Amino acid sequence: MPRVKLSEFRAKTIVNNYMGTSYSGFPFHAKTDAISKIDDAVNPDKKYVAKVDQGIKKRFKQGLVALDLKNASDIVDAIATIRKKHFDEFLVEEYIPHEQKDEKYISFERTAKGIVIHYASSGGVDIEDHSHEVKSILYKDSNDARKVAAELGVEPESFVEKLLELFDINYFSFLEINPLVISFKKPYMLDIAAEVDSAAEFFVDTWSSNDFRNSRTGVLTEEEKNIHKLSEKSSSSLTLTVLNPNGAIFMLLSGGGVSLALADEVANLGKGDLLANYGEYSGNPTEEETYIYTKNLLSLLLKSTAAHKVLIIGGGVANFTDVRVTFRGIIHAMTDVMPELQRQNVKVFVRRGGPHQAEGLAHMESYLKENGIEGSVHGPKLVVSEIVAKALESITIDN
Repeated sequence: MPRVKLSEFRAKTIVNNYMGTSYSGFPFHAKTDAISKIDDAVNPDKKYVAKVDQGIKKRFKQGLVALDLKNASDIVDAIATIRKKHFDEFLVEEYIPHEQKDEKYISFERTAKGIVIHYASSGGVDIEDHSHEVKSILYKDSNDARKVAAELGVEPESFVEKLLELFDINYFSFLEINPLVISFKKPYMLDIAAEVDSAAEFFVDTWSSNDFRNSRTGVLTEEEKNIHKLSEKSSSSLTLTVLNPNGAIFMLLSGGGVSLALADEVANLGKGDLLANYGEYSGNPTEEETYIYTKNLLSLLLKSTAAHKVLIIGGGVANFTDVRVTFRGIIHAMTDVMPELQRQNVKVFVRRGGPHQAEGLAHMESYLKENGIEGSVHGPKLVVSEIVAKALESITIDN
């Protein structure tokens, strides 16, 4: 199942709770939280940090972190400034002054061979400039953990072992602490990035899909969360990633290889900025699963502010996915929102093949005509990439 980023607030809460260290940071959603949340949480005797918490890398270098904030007013002003860069999710926490020489790096990654520990005695925002100093070790036993702790100069020696324990208990796939500040051998975890196995949501009570973050869109959309949950319960492959919520080209694709080919074709034709989503349904999903998948994709499509929209229902020639069954699910979902599809003049272009394709394609073609939906329906005689050209041509004509 997919590795998904957690919010830093959730990751820090999990880590600090397990390590028995105090943590008073709090999340702030600039669109929905009242300013009083900051006023109530701030201690006038402390200084604070405010930073974007949307799965973004290299935040400091992008000006997405504000340091040494002296009061609630400073925090509010800093958040208002950063918001101009189109971010809404923030983490506010106590500012820990320190020397750069005290910054270390440590991360844990789950691989096919086991958990690999990466660590370095120089950490912080310039870690990539010192990548040659990063050491890696495949964790075998507690001796490896103690060795890493000793080289980083952190006490107690069990610090790394406990991190490994929480890594497993919480179904982490990746955990990075950078910088890990060592002051008088005591560790301070200033920045944490974590990824989890999304399929484990049903086995843990420390995180949920509400804590997932997507670096391209910040917080995952409700539709993306719904498809994550659907995929976890299904033997089929169901994925959905929003690329541009206000895009004009929406793709309902079957099969991973064809999905990539069609998405690439949009970019090759110079319209990559209009592509709204990427994803696939494959592996013979049921009619109900296809209905739910399509329903969520259409929800995104109808929310888009693009003036002219197209839906590409594409795929290669399936080996065992019944075209009739999946098309019935798609048609059911379209029927639920047909008045709005008609009002927004959404065009639909289809290219599909596989078992029972003749019946499935005929049903789809007659359905679209009956409802006055413009576009075209094709079987495998049409080169798969050409369906993209036909869809893009309709946008060009409209414009």
